[in-house]
Amino acid sequence: MGTVSPIGNDTASFVENLMAGKLGITEITKFDASATGISVAGEVKDFDPKLRLGKKAAKRMDLYSQYAVHTALEALEQAGINEENTDPYDMGVIIGSGIGGLTTIQEQVIKMHEKGPKRVSPMFVPTAIANMAAGNVAIFANAKNICTAVVTACASATNAIGEAYRQIKEGRAQVMLTGGAEASVNEIGIAGFAALTALSTQTDPKLASLPFDKDRSGFVLGEGAATLVLESEEHAKKRGAKILGEVVGYGATCDAFHITSPDPSGEGAARAMQAAIAEAGIKPDQVGYINAHGTATHANDEGEAKAINLVFGKDSKVLVSSTKSMTGHLLGAAGAIEAVATVAALQMGKLPANIGLANQDEKCQVNLVTQNAQAAEIEYAISNSLGFGGHNAVVAFKKWSE
Repeated sequence: MGTVSPIGNDTASFVENLMAGKLGITEITKFDASATGISVAGEVKDFDPKLRLGKKAAKRMDLYSQYAVHTALEALEQAGINEENTDPYDMGVIIGSGIGGLTTIQEQVIKMHEKGPKRVSPMFVPTAIANMAAGNVAIFANAKNICTAVVTACASATNAIGEAYRQIKEGRAQVMLTGGAEASVNEIGIAGFAALTALSTQTDPKLASLPFDKDRSGFVLGEGAATLVLESEEHAKKRGAKILGEVVGYGATCDAFHITSPDPSGEGAARAMQAAIAEAGIKPDQVGYINAHGTATHANDEGEAKAINLVFGKDSKVLVSSTKSMTGHLLGAAGAIEAVATVAALQMGKLPANIGLANQDEKCQVNLVTQNAQAAEIEYAISNSLGFGGHNAVVAFKKWSE
């Protein structure tokens, strides 16, 4: 697994800070955000693309692609995948992004407006389009099987992981690089979500992202990426891989309800969870942890809580947390870093907290991990992602054991 996030630019740092309950939300430093009415974001800090990509290659990519390639190279290095043990024709790429190269789009539209269309960069299209994270990862990894991109708003990365899992399960590939990348903490990204009144206007970072809290006031925009190396069990064992966890189920549904609001009944999200659990061949009471979508908007948290209750029952002991309380909402990359968080929870027998919670909303009756990470030996966990457009995606994971 490879990770770039508001709480760490590699997987080890991300997991350590996650379990320590570190807040990655800070005052916006990338630009003067005062005119937007938004003060805080989950910015990636001290990221140097040259470390893994090199200066020349980095210059020809939007920031979201830089994040994607950086995490893919970390994941490949950790996995020990190379051309000696993996045929390039057996390795594919599916990377999700909600928006793609928004930084490039903003820069080039401003340039066109100020200096004319002839001054638009010839690299505008190849850096801005939403499939280019996947394309760049495939080039760096020499992955010659399927290479595609998933764009399902905030469900993008979880859909990508699920579809990559299916490629392997159906025998179409032996290895898949999958996850999501997003870099939307810029003027147009903040302004757009602010205009939707979706973002928290809190000025205190500690009070800005409060999933399931009665005083929540909207989500905090985050950025980053994560890439997971998935492979068939046969391929992994043949090359002596250190296996971190197992993907055992995937569910994807649509609310068909509204372009931005989730179905308040939670029915669509519930069906996605049920599908992932059914494919895993288990019952709901075998799931020990849910990494919730938990955006800290009133509509999402209430609807998701209802969905969890529909699947697991109102008296369920399944533990729940939203790690967006620490990272903010990474949009199309959210499901990727949350998959890393879920696998780490299974590995460590420790569940990340839903930090900052002071007053749980009575309309969100779920069993939250609050304040501190909680020890819990669990075998199965699920990660939920719910996106604009009614997209619901859930991946089920199992703790690895020989």
